[in-house]
Formats: sequence, C-alpha cells, structure tokens
Amino acid sequence: MIVGIGIDLVESDRFLDWSAFKKQRIFTKKELEYANDDNARSEKHLANFWAAREAALKALGIGFGDDISFSDISVVHDDNGRPELLIAGGAKTALKDLAGTNARVLLSITDQDDYSAAVVIIEKE
Repeated sequence: MIVGIGIDLVESDRFLDWSAFKKQRIFTKKELEYANDDNARSEKHLANFWAAREAALKALGIGFGDDISFSDISVVHDDNGRPELLIAGGAKTALKDLAGTNARVLLSITDQDDYSAAVVIIEKE
C-alpha cells in the first residue's frame, strides 16, 4: 500500500555558484565523488540528488529541520547504476513512523536541459 508520494523539480544552474563548502555541507562524500566523476555534468548530478532529497521529504511529510539533517537522505547507485535512497537519522525514524519497519522506498530521477526531477514513492508492506 502506498503511504507517501513526493515529487520535486529543480533548475540545475542554481548549483553553479555554490561553494565547495556549501556542497560539502549538503551532499555526501559519495554524491560529490559521483558528480565530480562526470565534471561536464556535475551540477546536473547535484540537481538530481537535491530533487531526490526534496521528493523524499515530501513523501515522508516532513522537512529539513531540528530532527532532519541534509545527510539523513542521500542518493546511492546500485551495481547497475540505478539510483536508490539511503535514509538515516531522523528521516529513518520518520520513515518507520509512517510505514513501519518493512517500508519500501522507490526513487525515479530524470533530467532534461536545465531541469532535474525526482519522484519518490513509499510503500508499506
């Protein structure tokens, strides 16, 4: 049963002016490495990761704040390159409250020209 759905759209150019310090504060080391491996599209990857975080927060019905930090939700890739969400800390607690211990979190990311979008669906098994 679906218990949460979130979507986000972001313009990738907003990440062009971000300092290295700000990027390190927002994104995980793995996300930054992934983005930097494709230097020509680095900002696009960061926009994808940001959209995924925002979509996940919307699906959870929460926002960044006292109990949720930027590093609580991050994007990793499986062996086939498929993006997945890694959820920790306060976001993991919110996920457990929403869907129990056997929650399934689905992520889809897309980008076109200057925009990145992500959809997150949370299922309760």
